[in-house]
Amino acid sequence: MSAERSGRGPLRVGLTGGIGSGKSTVAALLRAHGLPVVDADEIVHELLAPGGAAVPPVLAAFGDAVRAPDGGVDRKALGRIVFGDAAARRRLEAIVHPLVAEASRERLRTAAERSPGGVVVYDAALLVETGRYEEFDRLVVVTAPREAQIARIAERDGLSRKEAEARVAAQMPLEEKVRLADYVIDNGGPPEKTAEQTRHLVRRLLEDAAALAAGLPLPKRK
Repeated sequence: MSAERSGRGPLRVGLTGGIGSGKSTVAALLRAHGLPVVDADEIVHELLAPGGAAVPPVLAAFGDAVRAPDGGVDRKALGRIVFGDAAARRRLEAIVHPLVAEASRERLRTAAERSPGGVVVYDAALLVETGRYEEFDRLVVVTAPREAQIARIAERDGLSRKEAEARVAAQMPLEEKVRLADYVIDNGGPPEKTAEQTRHLVRRLLEDAAALAAGLPLPKRK
């Protein structure tokens, strides 16, 4: 993170975590506190929807097995392929990541124009893996126990335990992301605890944004 940056402009915050850690829950809480959040998964949905920029190259790479009836990409079918095959996952990432990066940077610019002295948040599961976390002033990592991750994604995506375990195993270990984090939200407890941590996080981020707006260097948080 660019902890030594100083000068005008909004505080750029990257929000990430492991699959099933509850990152989307924290993103929703940040929105409820009035912070603008750009959602990478939302961008991916648009890219894979009918007419999306990623549809032709993805269908060319993976064939009719991932073609949805509406002409877009069947994300569940695609997920079954890439989560079980590292080479296929890398092939998909090579197609999708540049498109997501381009779209997200444009949306972050728009959000920054509307919040010049405030905070803008980018919610992305693979922020660390892609190296894009270095574009942000603060990195927030949402964590949860592995068993909670498995249970959540099995219920959310209609997966067997074995399938859910494979998806967790395919991710970068949360511990590696935590080592890079400026702030960590533990989402392994009751919702009230997550909400309390998020309120505290918002206060800290607004303090950081005020320092940046005043032309001061951002304090190191570790």
